[in-house]
Amino acid sequence: MSAKQILVVDDEIGIRDLLSEILWDEGYEVVLAENAEEARQRRNMARPDLVLLDIWMPDTDGITLLKEWANSGLLTMPVVMMSGHGTIDTAVEATRIGACDFLEKPIALQKLLNTVGRALQRNATANSTLLSLSSLGKSSVVAELKRTLEHAKQLTLPVLLTGEPGSEIEICAHFFRNPNFPWVEIKESSMLFSSELLDRAKEGLIFIKEICDFDKEEQKALLSLFDKAEQNGIKLICASSKPLANLVARGEYDADLFQKLMSLTIVIPPLRAHPEDIPNLSNLILSQYVESNEIPMKRFSTASLNALRNYAWPGNLAQLMATIKSLALTSLEEEITLANTNQILTKQKNQTSEDGLPFPLDLPLREARDAFEKMYFEYHLAKESGGITRVAENVGLERTHLYRKLKQLGILFKKN
Repeated sequence: MSAKQILVVDDEIGIRDLLSEILWDEGYEVVLAENAEEARQRRNMARPDLVLLDIWMPDTDGITLLKEWANSGLLTMPVVMMSGHGTIDTAVEATRIGACDFLEKPIALQKLLNTVGRALQRNATANSTLLSLSSLGKSSVVAELKRTLEHAKQLTLPVLLTGEPGSEIEICAHFFRNPNFPWVEIKESSMLFSSELLDRAKEGLIFIKEICDFDKEEQKALLSLFDKAEQNGIKLICASSKPLANLVARGEYDADLFQKLMSLTIVIPPLRAHPEDIPNLSNLILSQYVESNEIPMKRFSTASLNALRNYAWPGNLAQLMATIKSLALTSLEEEITLANTNQILTKQKNQTSEDGLPFPLDLPLREARDAFEKMYFEYHLAKESGGITRVAENVGLERTHLYRKLKQLGILFKKN
């Protein structure tokens, strides 16, 4: 196994040399940068496994560089900030932007090694292609979404994030995350009944996906969790890709639970609502796939980016990411051309209507949603050769809910 690479950014040569010596002795590969410009160059050449970043530097301060990386989608590695005159406000600001920890100079040896170890462990378990809210774009639509989430973050109320299937719900949920407090993600509904759940999440946050798929017992458990969470200082972030009001009207969803969920609801805009962000977002997704060694070096032609921008993306961000990966793996040349892009997009337009969407828009809402979901799950089943476990991970459902959904849509599948 190759050594983990750590980029040390500090304008003081004594600090650089000391940290380099300690980290080399611990078996890490160390790369040094004496200012922000050199750090930019190092980061553009390759993604390090960890960055130790000084706040006070003569050319550009570390907070500004951290923001720069976050806004351009380059904050795909853990960053630990360092400062000899750090303040609580500075540490909070760095954490809000995306830093995972803070070291105060002079740095004690054991504190350094413990912090580096935790940061690298977090990097090992993180999704390397997980985008941040800052990387979604600079359009007015995304700016308004950021303002809404910022406001919700200051409140103690539970939050319901809702949007079309494949939208940026999970990214928005992670915006609420504070690395200094517990984060518990409910990946299987059985966790709702765990006696240890509240202890694990105390004073932190619980994220619950696709509450729209909960059965009656699971809905009761979630309703019970609301009061208990408040008593334990826990913030609840719930997510749904279906309009819960429709489920309540059909008697499929608990009305009291719906009322609690509606106290603070944030609607995530579909990708087609901010097409101007798609070219930069596509380049970012592609670069992250390259950096994680999932695909060989590729780049988009201007014409191919324009084609992606003009597509309707009924599957939103999830569909865009899957399409980009498919393009990168099937394009024979380093440049992904318009012809490559049109070929993939045409395949996705099978049985399209005159409106260019994968199903006719004159269908009733429920039928249109079912038509999309059928196409969506059939796509993922084909992509994973029918592997239910991988499909469940990719679409963000637990296996029980996925089986139920496939059965409901009449999709044939093989249990594994």
